[in-house]
Amino acid sequence: MANEEVAPAGVDMSVPSIARVYDYMLGGKDNFAVDRAVAEHALRITPDGPQAGQANRAFLRRAVRFLTEQGIGQFLDLGSGLPTQGNVHQVALRHDPQARVVYVDNDPIVLAHGRALLADAGTATVVQADIRSPEAILEHPEVRRFLDLDRPVGLLLFAILHHLRDDEDPKAVAARLIDALPSGSYVAISHFRDPGDRHPDASRKAREVERIFNESLGTGRWRTDEEILSFVEGLELVEPGLVPVAAWRPDPDETAPEQGDTYHTFVGLVARKP
Repeated sequence: MANEEVAPAGVDMSVPSIARVYDYMLGGKDNFAVDRAVAEHALRITPDGPQAGQANRAFLRRAVRFLTEQGIGQFLDLGSGLPTQGNVHQVALRHDPQARVVYVDNDPIVLAHGRALLADAGTATVVQADIRSPEAILEHPEVRRFLDLDRPVGLLLFAILHHLRDDEDPKAVAARLIDALPSGSYVAISHFRDPGDRHPDASRKAREVERIFNESLGTGRWRTDEEILSFVEGLELVEPGLVPVAAWRPDPDETAPEQGDTYHTFVGLVARKP
């Protein structure tokens, strides 16, 4: 029951959190009644939301594995969210024992859980910062201690840019982060998409869930392909380009998900800085 819930210091249980809403969607337990209410409201419109969350995590794992195969040994994961199975450092270390990972999130509960998870991990750390202040992230002493920004980096922007409003200029935020990376770096993005006339029913539901997210969380933008691709202008798209997250280089033994509404409204890409 809600009155039995206890939050870590500094966490307001009366205000929903993006990270905790996602945690609930993924079947986690680090969420409160207020978060579950937001998620359940959205799920009444798009009941396959949890499958979309799982597909996004699977895409993250495949993308990190791909980047390690390209020789990327250090990762900056912005909006990392609450720890779940197959975190970036776990995937990266499986393929590169020397891999370094910095997780960044602005939610204090993520910081608390992340520090507990990484207590004995000398190759990964978590810092509390806001993507809206890219300079503060890039100059953060922990980021500078863990990552060598003179060598290629894997910049991970999973389910984060769609939580920046248009007036917060997510394109400029992405550009500043990418500009700080050397040639040979990669950027991986997942983002809510409005598919428009190609999938009109999915588009209508996307706009309705967007309304719910903005009323309850104050954030959430389902953007067009063109808007999403503008985040990586000047970079080289890795095949197959911008596609539903489940369709980005799926493993041969992966079961293809049903193409429900969220299949068309959650997309991803990987791009290389030339």
